Amino acid sequence: MPQLEKRSWAEPFKIKMVELLKMTTRQQRAKAIKDAGYNTFLLKSEDVYIDLLTDSGTSAMSDRQWAGMMRGDEAYAGSANFYTLEKAVKKYYGYKHLIPTHQGRGAENILSQVMIKKGDIIPGNMYFTTTRLHQELAGGTFVDVIIDEAHDPQSLHPFKGNVDLNKLERVIKKYGAKRIPYICVAVTVNLAGGQPVSMKNLKEVRALTGKHGIKVMLDMTRIAENAYFIQQHEKPYAKRTIASIVKEICSYTDGATFSGKKDALVNIGGFLALNDDDAYAEASNLVVVYEGLHTYGGLAGRDMEAMAIGIEESVQDEHMKARIGQVMYLGGQMQHAGIPIVQPIGGHGIFIDAKQFLPHLKQDQFPAQVLAAEIYEDAGIRTMERGIVSAGRNAKTGDHYYPKLELVRLTIPRRVYTQAHMDVIAESVQSVYQRRNAIKGLSMIYEPQYLRFFQARFKKLS
Repeated sequence: MPQLEKRSWAEPFKIKMVELLKMTTRQQRAKAIKDAGYNTFLLKSEDVYIDLLTDSGTSAMSDRQWAGMMRGDEAYAGSANFYTLEKAVKKYYGYKHLIPTHQGRGAENILSQVMIKKGDIIPGNMYFTTTRLHQELAGGTFVDVIIDEAHDPQSLHPFKGNVDLNKLERVIKKYGAKRIPYICVAVTVNLAGGQPVSMKNLKEVRALTGKHGIKVMLDMTRIAENAYFIQQHEKPYAKRTIASIVKEICSYTDGATFSGKKDALVNIGGFLALNDDDAYAEASNLVVVYEGLHTYGGLAGRDMEAMAIGIEESVQDEHMKARIGQVMYLGGQMQHAGIPIVQPIGGHGIFIDAKQFLPHLKQDQFPAQVLAAEIYEDAGIRTMERGIVSAGRNAKTGDHYYPKLELVRLTIPRRVYTQAHMDVIAESVQSVYQRRNAIKGLSMIYEPQYLRFFQARFKKLS
């Protein structure tokens, strides 16, 4: 039989409303990025054409979610929407207790306050900025136990987010299990390029930590994306649904932090989920101090309702196929043009290897930061740095951390942009690449104490 021609795919939705965008000139963009101190976080949204700064809170909600917003029960205590959200979390994730928070970092803060004491060690599969800071503020120290392939942009390992079990065992042997309250496992790993964790590895981590009485806490922010990669690359899961894989991932953990602003397709919201009764009791007390009552946690009732609906939509196979498909399309365009990107292509965006893109710049000249600024100036596309600026400084020595990965992240919001937008993005990056040898570095002229990548300012080197 003749082989059928490969068919095109399209998004499993139609557009009901549009947001008009402001078009700017290159001269206007050059002034805007200079005024922003060459930090794309400090640009005004109205001056941005295609916004790839983050996929956090920038996705398009469905008509069902907007309808749910009208069902908001804004009671201070016992909101009906809390119980809708609690039901969704139990159904799709399987956790026993739920504490809503204003977003993921609110959950990270409460988890750190409840479980970490001064001197504790928290292993994890590569740091995330806010997660590590909350662990440090609580008196803990983060230790990276991700596999070595995660630090190699060209490695084609399909699960570069995996925990290196030998590294984890060495940490346990060195510090002792009593100093390790939990291991933090992220799915997918953001700073590695959106790289997933295999189910096999999760089972192995659960077995190892179980022998030592160490809990496993999940950063489940993009769990449905991770489930998609498991479905595609682990044979036992090829015919399983995304929803069933998501629930199995959670079953190997003791609790989780969640930013609803990613997978759950809402503009604000998150939660802390726990199985332990005592930890829940303490956390539900602390949420009143930091966020709000335990049945709203800093959220309006309408936001909890929209998040509950978004959780259900996020685990639909067709939705995830289209979401990852758009990212893969853009990545394919980049590869075809010879742009150095992190491989394999991850779940939530394309990560450009700034060291390879701008090899003439030293890392302390902030190559990823300057590349993000150049892409904005070229076509009004806002991206973000994930390298030395995001890594911050060693609190004891004051020296920069020098991560092996120096990346520019092009993060794709869900259900927002079309394939034509992807083509514009690819063409812009190609344009910058053609003149890459003329690009100069930056020096930092303002640095805040915490999470400097949000507010730092720079100037061009002469």
